[in-house]
Amino acid sequence: MHGQAIRRPPLTIVFILKASLHLERSVFMYFSSLIAPVFALLGAVSGNSLTGRAAQLTQVQNFGDNPSGTGMYIYVPQKLAAKPAVIVAIHFCTGTAQAYYQQSPYSKLADQKGFIVIYPSSPHAGTCWDVSSQKSLKHNGGGDSNAIANMVTYTLKKYNADPKRVFVTGSSSGAMMTNVMASTYPELFAAATAYSGVPAGCFVSSSGQVDAWNSTCAQGNVDQSAAYWTNVVKNMYPGYNGARPRLQVYHGSIDTTLRPNNYRESVKEWTGVFGFDANKPQTVKNNFPANGYTTDIWGVDSANPLGKVQGIYALNVGHTVPING
Repeated sequence: MHGQAIRRPPLTIVFILKASLHLERSVFMYFSSLIAPVFALLGAVSGNSLTGRAAQLTQVQNFGDNPSGTGMYIYVPQKLAAKPAVIVAIHFCTGTAQAYYQQSPYSKLADQKGFIVIYPSSPHAGTCWDVSSQKSLKHNGGGDSNAIANMVTYTLKKYNADPKRVFVTGSSSGAMMTNVMASTYPELFAAATAYSGVPAGCFVSSSGQVDAWNSTCAQGNVDQSAAYWTNVVKNMYPGYNGARPRLQVYHGSIDTTLRPNNYRESVKEWTGVFGFDANKPQTVKNNFPANGYTTDIWGVDSANPLGKVQGIYALNVGHTVPING
């Protein structure tokens, strides 16, 4: 996966942060009215920290077991909220934690609202994420997902963060890992948002190769049932019967890097996990959150006013989903 980080419409931050019923109303109202800022695409920056803001992006060397050698960077605002929320922001192929920090709005929002942002950094050549090996596709399997989960538990303990308000998001390869994290460590996350990814388990390597490219999946040639995908997710954490994170999936209709059929398969996967019919969304919003976008929503109820699963399909948009303010 190549290209730039996917920029976010305001709907995303609303979905992520309202996912917790314990989130203060003032925070939700702020994010719901936010036009996500546009950051200059600055590329990777070397060094252990970046300056120029109220706080710094800092590398954490010893966050616990790190079986794959994944890098951990963290942004902790100077004005940290009591029991802060945590967002895990996962970069794309060819990207780095530093680049994603520069290109996404989360650190600026953290300054304003006092939450923590974790930026994992891939240890692999090309800096894609391992979403192909059984090490990464199993709970406590010893892969990249295991390392990222340990970053979360480290952060929760060190900063007395709120375990009910941990969220994960990512772009392209980072979106793939977002889906994997929601599958392998569902107990850690309240919600997840994936931009231009593939279903969890779609990139699996038959030979067990770490960080393998799966052209069949990338080209949209995998077509499975909801039951199949549900089993894939549940087999990543056998025996788990607890709550699962709400999911939001974005994809462009003319994505040539990860073909649009991956959107349909991702929707089948997550609606299947929650027991919904992918072909029967509860709510359909045309031209939302922008002209040419269609938002399908499943699982709306009093406890989940934004639903449990959202699929956002962007007409005539490629691999990079632009901001639609």
